[in-house]
Amino acid sequence: MTYWQALILAIIEGLTEFLPVSSTGHMIIASALMGIPATPFTKLYLVVIQLGAILSVLVVYWRRFFQSFDFYLKLLVAFLPVVVVGLTLKKYIDILLESVTTVGLMLLMGGIVLMFVDKWFPQESVEEGGSPVTTPGFRQAFVIGVFQCLAVVPGVSRSAATIIGGLTQKLTRKAAAEFAFFLAMPTMAAAAAKDLLDFYQDGGRLTGADLQLILFGNVVAFVVALLAIRLFIGFVTKFGFRAFGIYRIIVGGILLLMIGLGVDLQLI
Repeated sequence: MTYWQALILAIIEGLTEFLPVSSTGHMIIASALMGIPATPFTKLYLVVIQLGAILSVLVVYWRRFFQSFDFYLKLLVAFLPVVVVGLTLKKYIDILLESVTTVGLMLLMGGIVLMFVDKWFPQESVEEGGSPVTTPGFRQAFVIGVFQCLAVVPGVSRSAATIIGGLTQKLTRKAAAEFAFFLAMPTMAAAAAKDLLDFYQDGGRLTGADLQLILFGNVVAFVVALLAIRLFIGFVTKFGFRAFGIYRIIVGGILLLMIGLGVDLQLI
């Protein structure tokens, strides 16, 4: 992987980590289009640079992390379901990370869902029901965590799954999106730690050049994500999720069409 390829992937990660469009799915697509081999280091890079993006949450919402101890307990409750599912299905998840077809299908299906989310969960009824403004309760946090488990499939989008989970629990769009941001921190930190452990247990070793590439990617993802978070919150609060649904349908449809026409988009 060259620095130019690492830069493009990091920009994509920063832009898409908190959008309901699947950051992993977009990085898999970009890797395939750039012909990046699916080596153990490449797979590790795609996961580890997500740490840079989620660290931007600390900068934007640093005051929230001092509000109460319950805040951390709710994140733990929401985090536990994906731990169980991730550890149980790790082998199958790794296989799916190489499939552009899976990404295309999930983008398309998720896009169709997002087209109707605003209709299913109108904000007027949420506000009338007295929804929490910041974080959910413990039961609501657990339900959101169960929804997050859907995102182990590349292309589903962790952000979309958790936001929709929050909306089912009568959170406002802003509250659901922000809790999705907070939940990303333990989730992606654990995923990165697990992938690093597996990488070393399988005999992999990171060279000085590899570490520099990872650090570079994290810095780029962090800076880009800082801008993306604020733009996304403002956009989704005002306009909802329909635009993201249209985007997912277009991208997923193009991918499946290209694959159907025989274009080789599978990772090498």
